Amino acid sequence: MESIDVRVLRTARDWHAAGHRLLLITVVKTWGSSPRPVGSMMALREDGRCVGSVSGGCIEDDLVHRYTCAYGDGAMAQTTPALVRYGVTADEAHRFGLPCGGTLELLLEFQPDLAALETLVQRLESGQLMQRTVDCITGAVTLAPAPAPEALRFDGARLTSTLGPQYRMLLIGAGALAEYLATMALFNDFAVTVCDPRLEHLGTWSVPDVRITREMPDDAVRTLNPDTRTCIVALSHDPKLDDLALLEALHSPAFYVGAIGSRRNTISRRQRLMEHFDETEESLARLHAPVGIYIGIYIGSKTPAEIAVSVMAEILAVKNGVALPRTFSVTQAKARLEMQGS
Repeated sequence: MESIDVRVLRTARDWHAAGHRLLLITVVKTWGSSPRPVGSMMALREDGRCVGSVSGGCIEDDLVHRYTCAYGDGAMAQTTPALVRYGVTADEAHRFGLPCGGTLELLLEFQPDLAALETLVQRLESGQLMQRTVDCITGAVTLAPAPAPEALRFDGARLTSTLGPQYRMLLIGAGALAEYLATMALFNDFAVTVCDPRLEHLGTWSVPDVRITREMPDDAVRTLNPDTRTCIVALSHDPKLDDLALLEALHSPAFYVGAIGSRRNTISRRQRLMEHFDETEESLARLHAPVGIYIGIYIGSKTPAEIAVSVMAEILAVKNGVALPRTFSVTQAKARLEMQGS
């Protein structure tokens, strides 16, 4: 699986190179609730074919009706970029399936420059983080390497977005929980690597599209070279393996570092890392452990699949900048549940 941004841009490039007319559409503003965040992209071809998404489907249908020949005589005239807004009134929001009060604004780029698309796709495929700036008056596009991910910027005259490689997940340990978590991560557009030097554990791995490495975990972290789009989760239940990964990961730019284990094992791990490996309370503050208990809701996870739901939810919350209740107590949640059932 690959980044949806790369897929949209590659498809737009290929359509353009094949002689098709197309629109590149970007969500540049939202008000209230909206189905897709700013920066979401969609490419729309003259015959109604599309890739990517800017809403739950109704707005895509309207764009097809307006700008393609799929349902009539619509055509994509060569023109400068246009801004369109959906959901201004309650009736329009209802018509286009937007949440109550939801409004979004789209930038439509008619037949974007092919050379710029080719350059951008090549650099994204090579793993570079890129900044794309569109002059909304003329349609001119400039590209530049981006030192770090940035939020989309739009002032009505200029759109600047950061595009880059997929978010990455490194899992230590190839057990059942790792298989479920890897599956969920793939569906959430992560590139997944699983590290386990124990051949007997890797022998039963069944999830496709996952990179496998038999390196020792600390070497695997260094090889991956974590950045701010990387998360690392230790799931082996073997302190010799999990600790090696954590010691490297905690001092990397990874946006999320987590480890499986009971609360008792988590306390023991913290003591071990501080006493024998010179970690501190400050360095361990980045560690999410036990993984999946700080999502703010107790779901009674017991099976590997259910636990993976909690872990993936926590990772996505951190990725999306959601503050997690670090003092959340699973014990208290369990006690409340038991009281309700008594």
